[in-house]
Amino acid sequence: MNQSADQNAGHPLSAPLAPVPGSGHIFDVTRRLSTVDMDENRYLRIDGIARHLQDAGVDHLAHTGALESHPHWIVRRTVIDVLQPITWPTRLRIRRWCSGVSPRWCTMRVRIDADGDGGLVETEGFWIHMNKQTMSPSRLADEFFELMSTTTDDHRLHWRQWLDAPLPPTGGTPYPLRRTDTDHFRHITNTAYWHAVHEFTADATELTRGPHRFVLEHNKPIRFGEILDVHADRTDDALTLWFAVDHDTRAIAQLRRLEED
Repeated sequence: MNQSADQNAGHPLSAPLAPVPGSGHIFDVTRRLSTVDMDENRYLRIDGIARHLQDAGVDHLAHTGALESHPHWIVRRTVIDVLQPITWPTRLRIRRWCSGVSPRWCTMRVRIDADGDGGLVETEGFWIHMNKQTMSPSRLADEFFELMSTTTDDHRLHWRQWLDAPLPPTGGTPYPLRRTDTDHFRHITNTAYWHAVHEFTADATELTRGPHRFVLEHNKPIRFGEILDVHADRTDDALTLWFAVDHDTRAIAQLRRLEED
């Protein structure tokens, strides 16, 4: 199979992320890179990037006064472009802004710049605002919608799945889940998926020696106690991972090269 070999140059899997806007609401903070997030080469790991995205999202809500009114979100897709690896020790400048919005969800761009070594990571997440009681998408408050709209002209954002290849017929690799991987929705946390992505892609150095992109899309939640298998398929230009429970695909991730400018 060759699901990863996307021949359509216009497909969003290959499209660059939106640049930093010249005006509008941009959340801008600095943080020190912790040793807990670095790999054996002192690079910021992919799961460490995911943690910074999660923390920046909460801090951004608190900064805008929206944490109490909009506390519950799930991420449907995360795109992470490692344009230049970030190396410890360093300080990180993290900028977060909205790149597309609808009444119940939005895409949030995050740019991470490293102080000193020139490391650069660009990301975008598709975030759905949730009602925890009904477990369904919930409408954004008008003032929050208006604030997010200041950095994008896309006010009718629609979901489009990027990764939809069927589960390979070959067997998967069991991947154990821990209680510490569970969030308040009783789902496996977003960061836990990225632990597995790191585990299965760390040796794909021919894909990561230059600029590269990770994409992770969630289809259904995984709960603690379920038996998770990770299936992998490798092509010349990408590595694709399926997260499956009893042959039911819950999420798909892909690592692929990025074309250099």
